[in-house]
Amino acid sequence: MAAAPEPGEPGKGKPFKLLGILDVESIPCARDSILYGSLGSVVAGLGHFLLTSRIRRSCDVGVGGFILVTLGCWFHCRYNYAKLRIQERIAREGIKNKILYESTHLDPERKQTNGGSGGST
Repeated sequence: MAAAPEPGEPGKGKPFKLLGILDVESIPCARDSILYGSLGSVVAGLGHFLLTSRIRRSCDVGVGGFILVTLGCWFHCRYNYAKLRIQERIAREGIKNKILYESTHLDPERKQTNGGSGGST
């Protein structure tokens, strides 16, 4: 019995490409941005139609809603993604330095026994 592929595993099936060029599965944040943009398009277009009953203007509002919501979600997600990558890089460098300087005279956690003049005993 074959196991079902995990949803996040790349390369298991045919990739979904938007407009034939944008590979939604391999680009971080693309999938969520497109999904939220399409939902924003439906909400904006339908809401405008219910308020005004103008079909053509409601379609224009729907397209505008798609663009605004997609770009808003895209920039928000990419900002958080970049911030996370920077934090990971800082943590990776800290772990590398901890391993490199452990038990040496450059170790900041090592107690200085031959330090300066302390108090009188």
